[in-house]
Amino acid sequence: MKIDVKVISNQNIRPSSPTPVHLRHYQLSFLDQIQPPCFMPWVIFYPKENITNSLESGEKLRKSLSDALTIFYPLAGRIKDNAFVDCNDEGVYFVEAKSNCNLSDILDCPDPGDNYNFIPLELHGGDELPLMVQLTYLECGGLVVSVCMSHKVGDALSFFIFLNSWAAMARGNAETISIPPFDSADLFPPKDMSGFQPRTGIVKENIVTKRFVFDASSVAILQEKYTCDGKRPTRVEALSSFIWNRFMAATQPKTDEGKLYTVLHAVNLRPRMNPPLPNQYFGNVTRVAITEPQRIGEDGFYDIVRKMSEAVRKVDEEFVKKLQETTEHLDFIKKRGESVMKGEVVSFSFTSLCRFPVYDADFGWGKPVWAGGARMPFKNLVNFLDTKSGDGIEAWINLTGEDMVKFEADRELLSYVSSSPNVKVSGVN
Repeated sequence: MKIDVKVISNQNIRPSSPTPVHLRHYQLSFLDQIQPPCFMPWVIFYPKENITNSLESGEKLRKSLSDALTIFYPLAGRIKDNAFVDCNDEGVYFVEAKSNCNLSDILDCPDPGDNYNFIPLELHGGDELPLMVQLTYLECGGLVVSVCMSHKVGDALSFFIFLNSWAAMARGNAETISIPPFDSADLFPPKDMSGFQPRTGIVKENIVTKRFVFDASSVAILQEKYTCDGKRPTRVEALSSFIWNRFMAATQPKTDEGKLYTVLHAVNLRPRMNPPLPNQYFGNVTRVAITEPQRIGEDGFYDIVRKMSEAVRKVDEEFVKKLQETTEHLDFIKKRGESVMKGEVVSFSFTSLCRFPVYDADFGWGKPVWAGGARMPFKNLVNFLDTKSGDGIEAWINLTGEDMVKFEADRELLSYVSSSPNVKVSGVN
């Protein structure tokens, strides 16, 4: 079914109280500066059962967002020169729209490409806006809330800190909110970014995103498959190894000796610092562990799990100290970015939202029946998240159109993927 979405209105939602003068200049940290200027999308679906009045729901969202912005004040400002946020209370871009589809149409055959219909602006246009929101009224009476935060101001953990705090305010539970620190630039001081190209890797055309569901039994079999020397890999390690292997087998059956093949995993730095930071810490406090797997024979990279574990272990206290005190990491990513642009590096990135509170956003009409991302402007990117039931994993995979055709036809891949990837929810229209 073709999903039509028509915009009803748009406006800027400003904080309910002005941001104090001493907080008007929010300095970006070094880790903020090196993030790409694009939005992280999250699209949340709610059934009509607990929604008594759609218009009242819209008013509740707008008012609670305005209140939440008094705490999360950088999100109501504008990003300037990859250096700071002007916390001028200009507001969050907020769109209301209506769609001709029913929630059941979406859940019967979830398609990440369809989720893009519920996003207000292009995801790669996040030069100044820290946050944008769209509320879409469905034909059946259900609601879709899409929230998109710029990666320049925070990582995925920061995103869900904000989202679930906003939802708590909407429910009238403001007293349960823990106000996060907004001083990551003190921990990771900004640097001179001359010569750095923040848009390296952003691809605007020919990206296809598909959702592959692995149930608990398939994940367990893959964990057993990649167990080495008695060490059983985590679910994410096993799935990462498998997806990388199938991607290489399907799209690059012969290794090009002139290219460097890398696998990247996002790593939360908060628990790796001395002293450790609380998970409530706001900002980009994440870096990547880089693995350079070696092909063994024609059938795969069976040393990849060990190498991934080693790479993650190297993201330690000493690694963090170098990020804070030297330009070594900046010099590395500048040089690696040049190699990527020249086609000398084939990079494949994984990020995991497993165990994240991705289904907790209750704005007063219950928790969502489903939630997920959307097509991202990057190739060779995988996002993992728990299935709604919690016992399996969804892999949202971004590839070029040509590579996706080959990848999704891979027989070994398909033997592990669920044959019924619909979202099972009773009583949804």
